[in-house]
Amino acid sequence: MTRRISITAPALLLAAIFLAVPALARTKMTALPERGRCVIRMDNPAATLIQEDRVLTLQKGKNNVDFSWNGVAVDPDSIRLEILSPKASVRLISVSYPPNENALVWYVWSDAPAEARVRIAYLMAGIDGLAAYKGVLNEKETGMDFSSFLVVRNFSGEDFAKARVVLPGAPAFERPIGHEETVRRLVAEKASVPVVKVWTFDAALLPWDPEKESGNVGIPVSYRAENTGAALGGTPLQPGKVRLFQADGKGGTVFVGEDSTDFVPAGKPLSVTTGQSRDIVVTQRKMKEDRINIRRNSGGGVVLYDTDEVITAKVENFKDAPAVLTLIQHIPGQWDMEECNMDYVKKDSETLEFTVRLAPRSKKELSMHYHRRNIRD
Repeated sequence: MTRRISITAPALLLAAIFLAVPALARTKMTALPERGRCVIRMDNPAATLIQEDRVLTLQKGKNNVDFSWNGVAVDPDSIRLEILSPKASVRLISVSYPPNENALVWYVWSDAPAEARVRIAYLMAGIDGLAAYKGVLNEKETGMDFSSFLVVRNFSGEDFAKARVVLPGAPAFERPIGHEETVRRLVAEKASVPVVKVWTFDAALLPWDPEKESGNVGIPVSYRAENTGAALGGTPLQPGKVRLFQADGKGGTVFVGEDSTDFVPAGKPLSVTTGQSRDIVVTQRKMKEDRINIRRNSGGGVVLYDTDEVITAKVENFKDAPAVLTLIQHIPGQWDMEECNMDYVKKDSETLEFTVRLAPRSKKELSMHYHRRNIRD
């Protein structure tokens, strides 16, 4: 007779028990043994992998291992059974999926009566992990104390009495995690991380002449810190939310703002945009745009032409402290620079980035003289 072992999961409490029934009968759980080793892996942000070790008491011959689940979101195609020991005498023969049921049946062969240690793995929805960060700026906004946290949220419908949680970029930890529970753990702390406050003016996004606008025009402001060993630590930072506070000089802090960050590899900067500031004003104008080198067809129509263009941007710092402005300019198509009074970095074929360092209560002016080439009329 084939022995049926039922592993059921009304709330994904896995279990194994002998049930001597005909091979085609469906059975229900009558006992729940203690859960063995359980690992919740969140290496992949798109899915959470659950791994549970169980001990099955097998008879000689064919054993039906019946796995079912209710009340939780399990990906049926992800469910796997692995024989950990004894591998020589116990093997998985096949698997079948009963119709219209949240269940599957593994057929396991044992050469002799044995206690087999197995690992059941599956992808589960409703439980995830995310990164969160907190920075406390000093009064001068030149440095901050930075903390990294990992947050685990369990809305899967399952209570994990004891689980080992594995997340990317952090030490694994063990603790109970109940359904509808959120766990927040401190991962790392870095004190006195150097910070640069940066204003960013993108000529494609902001008005060129703020005096002509009906409302106040602010420039986005951000705080940047290098992810190196001497600063943030040099460990890759996972995507997450960053909240910034600032010391108020009275032993407390005030909230500055928050932003979401993408993955920050080692050696790259973390940039946190917290809002807009009117301490820096940029007034940009196009001083010249002439057509030159005009090419015509046989009928006299213009086919191609170049341009001779001049753009100026006046930058004013109204603060009593130094400031750094990132000034972004765009020149579409094919072009060449005739003259420019500031150094720049080409971010791509059409984007130029200038770093403008301003003394307190000072101003600077950018002047670009360039040609755009081979423009069709």
